[in-house]
Amino acid sequence: MSDQPLFYNTVKNELHSLRDYIRFAMSQFGEYRVFFGHGTDNAWDEATQLVLAAVHLPWNTNPAVLEGRLTETEKERVLDFIKLRAVGRKPLPYITHESWFCQLPFFVDERVLIPRSPIAELIQAEFSPWLREGPVHRVLDLCTGSGCIGIACAYAFPDAEVDLADISDDAIDVANINIEKHEMLDRVNAIQSDLFSGLKGKTYDLIVSNPPYVDEADLASMPQEYDHEPALALGSGPDGLDITRRILREASDYLTDDGLLVVEVGNSEVHMMTEYPELPVVWLEFEQGGNGVFTITAQDLLAFRDSI
Repeated sequence: MSDQPLFYNTVKNELHSLRDYIRFAMSQFGEYRVFFGHGTDNAWDEATQLVLAAVHLPWNTNPAVLEGRLTETEKERVLDFIKLRAVGRKPLPYITHESWFCQLPFFVDERVLIPRSPIAELIQAEFSPWLREGPVHRVLDLCTGSGCIGIACAYAFPDAEVDLADISDDAIDVANINIEKHEMLDRVNAIQSDLFSGLKGKTYDLIVSNPPYVDEADLASMPQEYDHEPALALGSGPDGLDITRRILREASDYLTDDGLLVVEVGNSEVHMMTEYPELPVVWLEFEQGGNGVFTITAQDLLAFRDSI
């Protein structure tokens, strides 16, 4: 590893075009066994996005540009990006500071998780058929992180007011960056809150949450890339359900009578099914992949409140 900077300086004299550097990045990804799970699922897409971002070109730029030669300054920046990704195993969005969710760009850094929730598919369908018909006035994105879910909901429901809540001040700072980025200061509000503690007196037609849910076994076996993500946003007790239990107990106080709760628990779905076999949740299926997301109505939550 100590020879890596010298090796990269030598490579700089042998590679010239964007395509050269994309090929080199792919080779490095293979050598260092990088994990693809934060926006792309293959070496070509990952390398292309990384190299283009390093020279300030969009990911969907004209392919003819790939034959263009780089300046010395550009070569150094591209190699810095490749080192961060391959040697440092830093996820691509933390290097480029951009991640896409619901076909929308969001600023991200290591203060928040990288957006990747299958809830995006629900948002694009306006939560049909699970959400009752009629106007949506208020939405809560609980454990918001970057704010991507709540801001995407604001696009889906243009007349709704949206609150983004998170216990992390750092996450709230990033969420505010994205609120401003999407010019939604008039409808979207970021609130520092330990789950519902800072939301007293508020009620919502829809509460959506992607809380920490990774159980201890999965947390111990995650690829190195996940070490760059905030630990506070990943683990949630031995079975991954510590925070979800609190949400289930408290959410009915913050939902309208005909409101809906949507929660992602990922692989901890198996623990949830074991612990709450009678709870009338609906486990959702996704055309675009993903699992571990359930819905439950406010009335069902209230009816089973004493058993949660």
